[in-house]
Amino acid sequence: MTMSILLPQIISIAHPENFKLHLACWNGSHHPLDVFVRNRDDWNTWNRWRGMRDDFSRDYIFSLIDFYPEKNRWLFGGAYRVLSRRRESGPTYDIELLQDSQPFIGRLKLQLKRPGRAKAVNFEKHYNNLVVVEISPTPYSGEAFPGYERIDVGFPVLETVFAIQRPDWKAALENVKGVYLITDESNGKRYVGSAYGDTGIWSRWACYVQTGHGYNDELTKLISTLGKDHARQSFKFALLEHRPMRTDDNVIIQREQYWKDVLLTRGPYGYNRN
Repeated sequence: MTMSILLPQIISIAHPENFKLHLACWNGSHHPLDVFVRNRDDWNTWNRWRGMRDDFSRDYIFSLIDFYPEKNRWLFGGAYRVLSRRRESGPTYDIELLQDSQPFIGRLKLQLKRPGRAKAVNFEKHYNNLVVVEISPTPYSGEAFPGYERIDVGFPVLETVFAIQRPDWKAALENVKGVYLITDESNGKRYVGSAYGDTGIWSRWACYVQTGHGYNDELTKLISTLGKDHARQSFKFALLEHRPMRTDDNVIIQREQYWKDVLLTRGPYGYNRN
């Protein structure tokens, strides 16, 4: 029988009652996991924000990031000392990273079922029950390329991939043409598009990351009305077909029309016009 390794066996904290446990989750616009990968300074602001409730009311913060690709998994984001609490220039905490926590940041993954919806809870209630799932050799740097036939990712994942120019994704997608599917999870509508000519899938999807709509007529109207956050919250991308760049463009265009017919993406069920 395999025995679980618990957090106290890895990180010893004599007085967990001096800590607040920060459970950083989706805030309606961004996943903290994606923020962490894109920019560590931006991630630190998630631990500096005081708000009106003074959630981090203790001397220290033990910060975990919702590892949303896996259920009930959390990535360690650092432990901080709260130096002061300010309200000028916006309500914020002045914090400093505890250097002893540095080697585990982005590498230590823990198991915890979130206790309600609070983002800050008393650490001593959970410290002894946090199960160590993994300590990876390097800090987490975004989702690895899953293979052409297994791409099924939300808009925030793509934003992160392009923000850090993740090399495995770029190498796989910049030299292939293909047909792709965008699904709006808010209403089930779909859009079938394609990349051909001198433009690979990588360049085509970069346009969506930049604009939210890729200059497609119906998607442009949608994002112009609802804003780019609608893409972040609701759009998922999948690759239906990929072909070498030497493939004749007419083949890609014909396959695009085929998928539009099969998936009924014209009219009331989708966002394709033609």
